[in-house]
Amino acid sequence: MTFSSVLQRTVILTFLALLGLGSSLAAAEDKLPLPRFASLQSGEVNMRAGPGETYPIMWTYQRAGLPVEIIEEFDIWRRIRDHDGVVGWVKSTLLVGKRHVIVRDSQRPLRASAEAGAKPVALVDPGVVLKVLECSADWCRLEVQGYKGWMMKTEFWGVYPQEMLED
Repeated sequence: MTFSSVLQRTVILTFLALLGLGSSLAAAEDKLPLPRFASLQSGEVNMRAGPGETYPIMWTYQRAGLPVEIIEEFDIWRRIRDHDGVVGWVKSTLLVGKRHVIVRDSQRPLRASAEAGAKPVALVDPGVVLKVLECSADWCRLEVQGYKGWMMKTEFWGVYPQEMLED
């Protein structure tokens, strides 16, 4: 065996080993913690009774950005829970990591700063979905229809109490 063929064989084996390592690293990166929040990517998302297209459609969401909680994964399917507690399966391609929250129960003020007595910049009705810009210990900076402001984490659904998010 010549030096050239040994070198070529070594390069090929190293490349194949790196490919295997690369796919292992990619698989490890795909393993995000459960549960976690995500948002619906599309204005039409079918929730199914099981993880596959043969399972019946239980519900069709018609609201891009709606926050959901991913509670289980199976292949390309994610078992989610919505803000009303409804649980079902959606394709992972219909979810995005960009975070949104939804106001529940009653109208809430979006405040100029992260203080209980801060001036409201807008009043937000129940059911309104807001984009998350950042979150500190107790407050999140949110955006809706061009208005940006702060709301306490207890006033909406879509962020965990201990979660900190940066802009």
